[in-house]
Amino acid sequence: MDRNPSLSRGLIERALRGPLPGEAAQARMATRPRAQRAEGMPPEPPRLAAVLLLLFEWQGGPHFVLTRRADALRNHRGQIALPGGAVEVCDASLWEAALREAQEELGLGPAAQKVAYLGRLSPSYVVSSHFEVHPFVGWLAESPSFVPEAGEVAEVLIVPVAFLLDDSAKGEERRLLYGRETTVPYYRWQGHIIWGLTAMILSEFEALLRQALEGAEEGGEA
Repeated sequence: MDRNPSLSRGLIERALRGPLPGEAAQARMATRPRAQRAEGMPPEPPRLAAVLLLLFEWQGGPHFVLTRRADALRNHRGQIALPGGAVEVCDASLWEAALREAQEELGLGPAAQKVAYLGRLSPSYVVSSHFEVHPFVGWLAESPSFVPEAGEVAEVLIVPVAFLLDDSAKGEERRLLYGRETTVPYYRWQGHIIWGLTAMILSEFEALLRQALEGAEEGGEA
């Protein structure tokens, strides 16, 4: 995969200041047909959750972090995910919740206080868990040292942002999900399959990057 030298913190910040492509971009990597809220589900509003797309410069280009969830977890065991989780009463904001969860899962230590807020992506509702998930993008101006929480994280993946622009890294397969045949789009990174909500969030981020790169080329910045 060729690295794209135009990818930078500045370009990513500019991309996040523009309109979000939202559901249209997420849908490119969403399962088909989408799960629907079943009759008889609790009428109360969904619980809130926050996840962090943590970016940093590493090996000559911007990278981000994914985790492979521990096999002992009750939900989504073994899946590739962004660090994050449920918002707690101690959290002053959704952003603070995303930071806290990332610190707990990745063991960032003092570096967690240096994560700069870059922006947010569009929230998504997860039918299976009745959560509304809010993704945030942050930048760490140093290469992090991870001490993952073994009870939650089986593996930490450091992924180049340019990977999202590699169409050969995408595919789809048929699976039996919730009792019906489902088409599952995915990203493939070093043998790992990234699908579901994580793929949808990354798809929106990818769309923003492509828009920003096209704008930079038209403006003579690339």
